[in-house]
Amino acid sequence: MKRIFFALAFASIFWSCKTAGTATTMSKPALQKVVVAINLNDIKEDKVMVAVTSPKISTDEVTYSLPKIVPGTYSIDDYGKYIEDLKAFDSKGNILSTTKTDENTWTIKNAKTLAKITYLVNDTFDTEKGSGFGNADIFSPAGTNIDAGKNFMINMHGFVGYFQDKKDLPYTVSISHPETLWGATSITDLDSSTTNDVFTTPRYAELVENPIMYAKPDYTTFTVDGMDILIGVYSPTGKVTAESITPEMKTMMTAQKTFLGKINATKKYSILLYLSSMTPTDAKGFGALEHPTATTVVLPEMMPKEELVKSMQDVVSHEFFHIVTPLSIHSKEIHYFDYNTPKMSQHLWMYEGVTEYFANLFQINQGLITEEDFYTRMAEKIEHANAMNDTMPFTTMSANVLTEPYKAQYLNVYEKGALIGMCLDIIIREKSNGERGILDLMQKLSTEYGAAKPFNDEELFAKITSFTYPEVGAFLTTYVSGPNPIPYDTYLAKVGVTKSMEKVPGNVFLKGQMPYITVNQATKEIIVIPNMELNTFYTNLGLKGGDILVSINDKPYSLDNIYEMIAESLKWKEDETISVKIKRDGKEQIIKGKVKFPYEEKEGLKATDATKNTLKEAWLKS
Repeated sequence: MKRIFFALAFASIFWSCKTAGTATTMSKPALQKVVVAINLNDIKEDKVMVAVTSPKISTDEVTYSLPKIVPGTYSIDDYGKYIEDLKAFDSKGNILSTTKTDENTWTIKNAKTLAKITYLVNDTFDTEKGSGFGNADIFSPAGTNIDAGKNFMINMHGFVGYFQDKKDLPYTVSISHPETLWGATSITDLDSSTTNDVFTTPRYAELVENPIMYAKPDYTTFTVDGMDILIGVYSPTGKVTAESITPEMKTMMTAQKTFLGKINATKKYSILLYLSSMTPTDAKGFGALEHPTATTVVLPEMMPKEELVKSMQDVVSHEFFHIVTPLSIHSKEIHYFDYNTPKMSQHLWMYEGVTEYFANLFQINQGLITEEDFYTRMAEKIEHANAMNDTMPFTTMSANVLTEPYKAQYLNVYEKGALIGMCLDIIIREKSNGERGILDLMQKLSTEYGAAKPFNDEELFAKITSFTYPEVGAFLTTYVSGPNPIPYDTYLAKVGVTKSMEKVPGNVFLKGQMPYITVNQATKEIIVIPNMELNTFYTNLGLKGGDILVSINDKPYSLDNIYEMIAESLKWKEDETISVKIKRDGKEQIIKGKVKFPYEEKEGLKATDATKNTLKEAWLKS
């Protein structure tokens, strides 16, 4: 999973302002499967009808559950609370007694006679209250959308549940849908008609790993090194098309495949991009969620294409690398995942941290970013990690991530987690004279375990040490399972990189997460926030709190294109001529002047020791 926070801060702030193996065999009885029918044609009150034909039940009572949590999200989401009017029937159509025993589970009486259950599904996008920072009730890429005749985001865990002790039975899911809508997915449709799709999986765990997005057909396909890739897009206004972002995605995924080499054997991969209108009933949790052969991505449609592509490269590259871990290398807690009473693994440092490190390393390795860009990214991660609890053992946080105070530290998996990966990479490079790095380690772990063979949580460090060096094991016990802050300077010095201080221009519209502007939701006008100390950009031009920004350099701006204004400001140069039309006290006026940035001291990283160039080049380019 990758949540977008900082890159989308503007859009979200402005909107929130108010003023493995299977147990099935061919010898099983025909009834021993779960058959599901989802009706996307007859939508009533924004709800979808689901009918589930039961396998044969041998007990007097049975439970039917939707997940409390799904793999990759690390949060309790309670998908059962979106289910209404669940009813159970016998073969004659008689209603059986059902009791909802918790948020996600129903107990059915006389279960030996059970033939079918039906219920209505509400979507999650409608009720999200998040501010765009991934704080929505359910992280949008793991959520569901029901927009009759336009779009259905089918994350299966939001529509389909499982019977007690029956998760390992085969599932057949039939989805009836309007002829105008097409389902983008990696799973094979077994029905050739244009109004009904049929999908089968050997067990529930594989069903929930295959999202489907129904929308007006807008997709591209291409092949990279034997992998068939599909990009499906839903853009409410048609502003963004699959074709418009495919060149950049193909370049990126080609580079990723080259970087991974033999470690990757995935044959099919889908990217499902949902673009939010940012209206009150649309998605607000931006980012992506990984699956073995797919990634679901949710971003705001208002983003300019250049920024959209950058965000796609960030989140999709992260999710794609999850095919290494945890999808190929994972513990028993993940392999035998319990959707309603989960036990979490200790190794989020690897599942999310190493994945995030790879998402950055491959870009410098394959020439997509500069060395300076890579150092900037790592320096920002050090800054963000230092702002978190740096003495909380990472393994402890990981194993307890669903509860406080550990839950509040989850975001550190993308910061300190990635830095753990960086330090391990440097140690392995140094000890092997540049010949091997952390990718080599992950290849060895993938060969040792693989998707069908999970490891024991408490044995991973010893296995990693056996594949590498004692210094790697010492690092893991000292800085990952121990309470000690990592001395990043020590490890970076091994590759000739040291800290540097420099003055950098800040953003004129945002300081940290504090905006200087807001939006009047009723009029869509952009307003300089009153009663706050403004930065040099405003004081130099004579702008005041309460001023309405009508246009900049003759281009009108409002809530509808505010992200374009933000993106354009990133291109401004110091002392560049600027013209701002404002409305002050009900009267319009034009202010002309020069752009002055608010400068701030920032700690960065720089290569300063030429004697370490050989090892540095092996680290970044080998």
